[in-house]
Amino acid sequence: MRCCRFSLAKRGSAKNAAKLHAGIIKSSGYTVKPIIDCMKELSKAYEPREVESSWYQRWLDAGCFTADPKSAKPGYSIVIPPPNVTGVLHIGHVLNNTLQDILARRARMTGHEVLWLPGSDHAGIATQTVVERTLRKSEGKTRHDLGREAFTERVWEWKEKHGNIIFGQLRSLGCSLDWSRERFTMDEDYSRRVAEVFVDLYNKGLIYRGKRMVNWCPVSLTALSDEEVISKPQKGLLYHFKVEIVETPGTFLEIATTRPETIMGDTALAVNPADPRYKDLIGLHVRRALPRGTEAAIPIIGDEAVDFEFGTGVLKVTPAHDKVDYEIGLRHNLEIIDVLNPDGTMSSAAGEEFAGLDRFAARKLAAETLEELGTLVKAEPYENNVGFSERADVPVEPRLSEQWFLRYPQVETSRDAVRNGTIRFFPDRWEKVYDHWLENIQDWCISRQLWWGHRIPVWYRGGEMLCQVDSPGDDWTQDGDVLDTWFSSWLWPFATMDEATLKKFHPTSALVTGWDILFFWVARMIMAGYEYENVAPFRDVYFTGMIRDHKGRKMSKSLGNSPDTLELIGKYGADGLRFGLLRIAPQGADIRFDEKQIEEGRNFGNKLWNACRYRQMQGPSAARPDLDGFDLPIQCLNILGKLDALVHKIDDAYGTYRFNEICQGLYDFFWSDYCDWFVEASKPAILNADSPDRDAILKTMDVVLHTFLRLLHPYMPHITEELWETLGFEADSHGKNFLMYAAWPGSPLPASIEKQALTAAMQQTAALYESVYQARNLRAEYRIASNQKVNLVLKPSRELNDQEMATFSGLAGAKECQVNSDFLPEKGTPVVLTPLGQLFMPLTGLVDPAAERERISKEIDKTRDELEKARKKLSNSNFVDNAPPEVVAEHQQRATDFAARLEQLNKMRDALD
Repeated sequence: MRCCRFSLAKRGSAKNAAKLHAGIIKSSGYTVKPIIDCMKELSKAYEPREVESSWYQRWLDAGCFTADPKSAKPGYSIVIPPPNVTGVLHIGHVLNNTLQDILARRARMTGHEVLWLPGSDHAGIATQTVVERTLRKSEGKTRHDLGREAFTERVWEWKEKHGNIIFGQLRSLGCSLDWSRERFTMDEDYSRRVAEVFVDLYNKGLIYRGKRMVNWCPVSLTALSDEEVISKPQKGLLYHFKVEIVETPGTFLEIATTRPETIMGDTALAVNPADPRYKDLIGLHVRRALPRGTEAAIPIIGDEAVDFEFGTGVLKVTPAHDKVDYEIGLRHNLEIIDVLNPDGTMSSAAGEEFAGLDRFAARKLAAETLEELGTLVKAEPYENNVGFSERADVPVEPRLSEQWFLRYPQVETSRDAVRNGTIRFFPDRWEKVYDHWLENIQDWCISRQLWWGHRIPVWYRGGEMLCQVDSPGDDWTQDGDVLDTWFSSWLWPFATMDEATLKKFHPTSALVTGWDILFFWVARMIMAGYEYENVAPFRDVYFTGMIRDHKGRKMSKSLGNSPDTLELIGKYGADGLRFGLLRIAPQGADIRFDEKQIEEGRNFGNKLWNACRYRQMQGPSAARPDLDGFDLPIQCLNILGKLDALVHKIDDAYGTYRFNEICQGLYDFFWSDYCDWFVEASKPAILNADSPDRDAILKTMDVVLHTFLRLLHPYMPHITEELWETLGFEADSHGKNFLMYAAWPGSPLPASIEKQALTAAMQQTAALYESVYQARNLRAEYRIASNQKVNLVLKPSRELNDQEMATFSGLAGAKECQVNSDFLPEKGTPVVLTPLGQLFMPLTGLVDPAAERERISKEIDKTRDELEKARKKLSNSNFVDNAPPEVVAEHQQRATDFAARLEQLNKMRDALD
C-alpha cells in the first residue's frame, strides 16, 4: 500500500481543509493513513546543497555509473577529454562535462549500457613547471640539483598529493563518470602502449630523427609543435638600417627588420629576382652591420620567397633564427650562425658586446648601436603577429634543433572519414577547417626536452642505436627526451580500454571537446584510430564554443573575469549552474557569460520544486500514472498535446546536438505552459473537492510530471531524482530503482485520444488562453492591480460551457463574468475583441474617470513627442542613407509602434468623455 503525507493548498479554516482532505481520499481511490511513514514531504524551500550531496553519494553507493561490458544492452560510450593533472574546474570544464553528462544520462534512459570513461593527462610542460616552481620556492633548488630520477619521484609525489583535484570537483557537478575506470596517461600499461606505438611507427619508417627548424620555448627549454604556438598581435618597432655595398663603396641598401638583435647571425641579403629595383645587385656583397667593428662581407642573393611589399623589399637572411630564412639558406647553401642560447640570451657568436644579454635587452642595444654608427635610418611603430608558447606565454624562438618527427599515418583515410560522413562534426563548419589542415599537414615534432613524460624508447651504445620498448641492458643509454603530451593522448579512445571493454564500447559514440584542440587532439585521434583499430574512434564530435565575459573578452585570471565555479555551485547549486549555462550555449557558438543566467537556473529549480510540492499537497500521486478511461477537460488535453510536441522536439534536437534548444524548450514548457496556464487554469477544479474534473486533472498533472522529470533529468539530475522519489513515481527501469535508469519517455497522450479531438481541444484552449491574455491586457491598460477583482461581461461568439467560463473567470481575475449576448454597455466602457467574443469591463467603482483621463492625457503627450522624434529622424536623408539598415528598420518600427499606441490612447480617453 502506497501512502503519502500532504498539506492542503486551499485557503481557509481547518474545517474546510478537513472537507477537502475527505474529498481527496474519496476521489483518488487511495487509502490514506493519518500518519505517513513511507514518503517524505517536500520542504517549503528547495535547498540544492542538501539534495545534491546526498544523491551523488547514493548513485555512487549503488554503482549507477559503472559500465558492464557483459551487458546485453547496446553500448554507448564517451571518453572524457583528459584534463591536465594540474587542472582545476573552470567554467569551460563545466560546459564541456555537463554536455557529456547529459549525453551519458540520456543514453542510460534510452536503454544503453553506458561507459563515460574518466582520466587525466600528465601534462608534461605544465606539471614539470609547477613542481619546479614549488622546488625553487620551498628548497631553493632546481631539478638539476636533484637529478632526473629524484626529480621524477618528486613529480609523482606531487601528483598523488595535489593531482586530480578536478575529479572531486566534477563529482560536485553531478558528473556520472565510471570512476572505477579512471585512467592516467602515465599509468604503467598505458605508458607501455605509448612506447609500443612509437616503436611500431619507427619500424614503419614514419618516425625519424633530424635536425630541423622548430619552435623553441626559452622558458620551458623545449621544442613545441606548431599547434602549441599561439599567434598574438604585438605592438613593436620596425627598424630601418642601411648597409654598404662592398663593390661600390659609399652606396647603401636599406633594410627593415623587427629583430635587429639577430643581425649578427645574418649570412646574406635576399631580394626577389623579379624586383627591378634590386635585380642588378644580385651577386654583389654588403658589409654586415653588427657586431660593431666587424667588416664581414655577406652576399646579395636572389630568391622568390622575398616579399616585394614588406619593408624595403630587401630581406636580411638569418638561417638559424627564422623558418623562411632557413629554407632560403638551404637553397643557397648559406652559413648558419646561431646567436641565441636555449634560454633566450645571446650566445658568444653574437659578439662580446651582446653575449649573455637577454634577447629583448639585446634588441634595444642593437638599435642604439646602429644609431651610434649612423646606420639606423628610422624606427617606426609596427604591429605584427608573434608566436607565443601556449604554456609559458612567452614569444617562441625559431631554432635549429635535432628532434624526433612523425610523418602522420592514415591522412587520406582520416580526411575521407569526415567527407563521407563516417564522422560527423557539429557544427559542420569545422569540417572545412579540418580538411584544410590535413591537406597541408606538416610532420609532427614529437620530442620534448623535459624530464616528466613518456621517455622516448630509443637506446644508444657507442655508435649503435636501438628502438624498442624495454631496455636492452645497463650498458645502453636511453634517449633523454620525452614525447609530446599529445603523442600519448592521441591513443586515448582505445588505449584506455581493455579487450572486453574495447569489444563493447569502441568505437566510442560521441566526443565533446573545444574547437581549439581540433588539430592537437581530434584529428590525431582519428588518424591513430584508423592506424591501430582500423576504425574511426568516434561517430560524432561536438565542438563547444568559448565562454567569454559579458564584454566579449576571453576568460582569464589576469583580467579577473573568470568566475569561481565552486562558488557558483555553492550559491546556485550544481543543477542551477548546469541548466543556466546550457540555456545560453547555442551550438558551437561563443557564449557571453552572465551570472544572472545561473541565478535563473536556480530559480527554475525553485519553480519546479514548488510545482511538485503543490501537486503533493493535493494528495498522493500514482506510481505509474496513466489516463486511460478518463474524460479529460480541454486544458488537460492541451497540456498533454504541448508535452507530446516537446518530447518530439527534444528527440529531434538530440539528434543534432542542439542542447540549448532542448533547455529552452524545457524551460518554456514548464514555466509557461504548465505552471502559468495549466496549473492556474486547473485550480478552481482542484480546490473544489466536488468537481467532476478534479481527479482527471490530478492524474494529468502526474502524467506531465512523470514525463517532464525524465526529460529534464539529464540537465538537472539531482533535483529531478529527489522529486521523482518524493512524489512516489516508479517506472519500468533498466535494472536500478532510480530516475536516472527510468525509461526515456515517449508520447504522454492516452492511446484512446483521437487526433481530431486533440486538435479541437488544443484550439479551444488556445482561444480560451488568448482571451484571458486580452482580458489581462485590458486590466493593465487601466492600471488595475492583478489582485483586484473586476466585473466582466462577455458577448460570446460561440456557446461556452460552465467549465470554460469558470476557467476564464479565474484566470482573468474576475469577480463575476456575465455571459450576455444582449449587453448594452454604458458609454466609455472598455471593450476588447477576444476569440471568445466581445469582452467588456465596466469601470464603475474601478477608476476615477477624471484622474484616469488626466493620466491618459499625459501619456498621450509623451507618446506624441516620441513619435515626432522618430519621424524627424526618419525624415533626415543623411540618417536614412548612411545609417546601417538594421538601425533604420529599428526607428521605422519605433515610429509604427508609437503611432499605434497613440491611436489606442486617444480611443481610451475618448471613451471616458
